Amino acid sequence: MENRLAVIAIVVENLDNTDELNRILHEYGSCIIGRMGIPYPKRNLSLISVMVDASTETISALTGKLGKIEGISVKAAYSKN
Repeated sequence: MENRLAVIAIVVENLDNTDELNRILHEYGSCIIGRMGIPYPKRNLSLISVMVDASTETISALTGKLGKIEGISVKAAYSKN
């Protein structure tokens, strides 16, 4: 299966679950191109974008695992090619 590029947007509203979030991201580290996290103390949350180069199945598995964490919202935007 051919790899696709995607950006995964993560909104962390429960900062107590960042250990689980980071564990899962580390598990998929081989397909992560880059990551940018921005804490937003005014609203007590963090915004994270993760760029990946992987199959759609791998990206779906990653976003699915992240989405199961309480207090975390996840969306992926895929490249057309």
